[in-house]
Amino acid sequence: MKFTLSWLKDHLDTQAPLDDILDALTDLGLEVEGVENPAQALGAFTIGKVLKAEKHPDADRLRVCRVATAAGEAQIICGAPNAREGITVVVAQPGTYVPGIDTTIQVGKIRGIESHGMMCSEREMMLSEEHDGIIELPSGKVGQRFVDWLAENDPARVDPVIEIAITPNRPDALGVHGIARDLAARGLGTLKPVQVTPVAGTFPSSIGVTIAPETQQKDCPVFFGRVVRGVKNGPSPQWLQDRLRAIGLRPISALVDITNYFTVDMNRPLHVFDADKVRGDLRVHPAAGGEMLTALDDKDYTLHPGMVVISDDTGVESLGGVMGGAKTGCTDDTVNVFLEAACFDPVRTAMTGRALKINSDARYRFERGIDPAWTGDGFEAATRMILDLCGGEASKPVVAGAIPDTARAYRLDTDRVTRLVGMEIPAEDQRATLTALGFRLEGDMAHVPSWRPDILGEADLVEEVTRVASLTKLQAKPMPRATTRVPTGILTPLQRRTATARRTFAALGYNECVTYSFIDAASATLFDGGSDATRLENPISSEMSHLRPDLLPGLVQAAARNQARGFMDLALFEVGPAFEGAEPGEQHVQAAGLLVGASALRDPHGSRRPVDLFDAKADAEALLSAIGAPAKAQILRDAPAWWHPGRSGRICLGPQKVMAVFGELHPKVLQQMDVKGPAVAFTIYLEEPPLPRRKSATRPALNASDLQAVERDFAFVLDANVAALDVVNAAAGADKTLIDEVRVFDEFIGGSLGEGRKSLAITVRLQPTGKTLTEAEIETVAQKIVAKVARATGGTLRG
Repeated sequence: MKFTLSWLKDHLDTQAPLDDILDALTDLGLEVEGVENPAQALGAFTIGKVLKAEKHPDADRLRVCRVATAAGEAQIICGAPNAREGITVVVAQPGTYVPGIDTTIQVGKIRGIESHGMMCSEREMMLSEEHDGIIELPSGKVGQRFVDWLAENDPARVDPVIEIAITPNRPDALGVHGIARDLAARGLGTLKPVQVTPVAGTFPSSIGVTIAPETQQKDCPVFFGRVVRGVKNGPSPQWLQDRLRAIGLRPISALVDITNYFTVDMNRPLHVFDADKVRGDLRVHPAAGGEMLTALDDKDYTLHPGMVVISDDTGVESLGGVMGGAKTGCTDDTVNVFLEAACFDPVRTAMTGRALKINSDARYRFERGIDPAWTGDGFEAATRMILDLCGGEASKPVVAGAIPDTARAYRLDTDRVTRLVGMEIPAEDQRATLTALGFRLEGDMAHVPSWRPDILGEADLVEEVTRVASLTKLQAKPMPRATTRVPTGILTPLQRRTATARRTFAALGYNECVTYSFIDAASATLFDGGSDATRLENPISSEMSHLRPDLLPGLVQAAARNQARGFMDLALFEVGPAFEGAEPGEQHVQAAGLLVGASALRDPHGSRRPVDLFDAKADAEALLSAIGAPAKAQILRDAPAWWHPGRSGRICLGPQKVMAVFGELHPKVLQQMDVKGPAVAFTIYLEEPPLPRRKSATRPALNASDLQAVERDFAFVLDANVAALDVVNAAAGADKTLIDEVRVFDEFIGGSLGEGRKSLAITVRLQPTGKTLTEAEIETVAQKIVAKVARATGGTLRG
């Protein structure tokens, strides 16, 4: 939104300097994006007088001029055809930057004769496109600043242009009058009332208007129109052209310029039809779809069903709230016009503009919301200006529909400002602020003005009060200290486990990653996800279309990015949620670690070896121990499909209670995710390990024996597919009182054992507690071990 300072002062009686106005606008929420101040660019130019002008001895079109300047008499070479003795000119002395030619003037020689400056044209000073000659001033004192002369004789030329950013919730600030209202409420001046004198029509309008019932309900509730005959549509007055040109609009003709003026001045878009080109009456209705319209931008548009259009007997003539049609557009030959002022639905207008890719000032305002109550006044004010600038005679107005009722009121609680914002604003100041903004106060009820569609509740009243009072006055205050003792045990067990897992990972040498909870469908599918239950309806991108089923996809993708940049040895971890669906209870918290490449990063001695599944197993067990998981757990096969089938396992408390999974990642997964192995990982399900039964701040009692432990070795011949864990579990269960530990120390496959057979050697450690074991007692336990392993696995002692 652009406007000039003088335009603002048409609505705001103020003596505030420009800088104060700019600061207030930004503080009020109307952020200043830029200021074009011609006075700054022209400050170095001064007025001079040509004392003598002679033909250049070596150039027919150049003149050697003696010019009286602020620095004294100077010689200036000039090629302008109007350079002559006696004229008052604008001089750029050496060292002056000339914006129109992007050059800093220096002392130079032209055809052998020195020139000490430059006499400027309007285009060289970026005042207009005029470049037929240098500026000739009707008056002026030698040495006077040119900007001072302009301020006295032609102030529009040095009028600052202000550009502000308008948020979608502030359509009232899309008119200069609305901006002035905010500044007046802040105290920077007095808002000037808008005086509208209705025009008494002298004859019936030859063009009538009707609104289709289905359109009047919402899309176009009211339409004002009238014929103005006998107009002269020439160029608009210079003041109007200057204002439009200053804000970037090209003056077209008086009739069009008037509609553009009211669009910016009062946020009241208008449209004028050439009445002689309209056939019959006008009808506002939804498009059937497929109609063609050549708009004022000379482009052809195919209309969609439901778009609000204005038609005559020959077809569609205008897109309601967006753009008029070229067929009934006004030209210099227009004599009779039909003026339109209507209200159009913001949503319908936005949908029409987006569908047809039309951006217009009318659409920009209608889709944000205009003041429906000012439709009639804006219609009358525009009629008056047309008569003043173009002459003619106005008909009686025709009105279809009715102005929509926007009346609503909310309770003003003057104490709520302190509760919501923390500012102490006196109640009388709050009421004065709302009154200045146009609210009507009756008791403790604030009636919202028709130009503020964004006010929808009591909290919005608080926002208006604090916005005008300035949030820069808000002072930080410490929160009150608790007078009671802060209770202990604030964190939940899962929160404590999460923090413990992070600290343990860091102690083990891992680097933490925080990846997105959304991943692409292909990666999700690799980890048993990618179903409709986890698909996002409106993803940010195709790479973030599904909720992650596991933490490992994000870690693997992070590893791939690091490897692409030359970092091959990685130890990464993440703690966070994974999802089975979008419903409550379908997410769980995981702690996942990934090791890629060599172990040098985590080895204090710097030795290098490829990581293997036992690295992952050791770290998984360390994590489980740190979070308080039971020490005795089973390691079972049948890990999910993204793990290597022969080099992975599940750490369980029974077949159904899975606390963690570890092992190598499947080669196909690494290939598809572009990661170079070896890569091992583990995932711990933090919610699965049971909590300790007793909570104690002390360590448990030391259960140690001073009796000598006894170890015995056993070698069993087994089928090759028997798991070592089955042998270990069977041996450990032979005598749970005496057997303290069972471990595998050797495996032999094939050879003299034959195809499909293997030998597995284990060490069993017996720890007596009451007395030293005799040889007979040891032999009894050994026989139990052999028998238990034979029943569980079918194995026999190796001879």
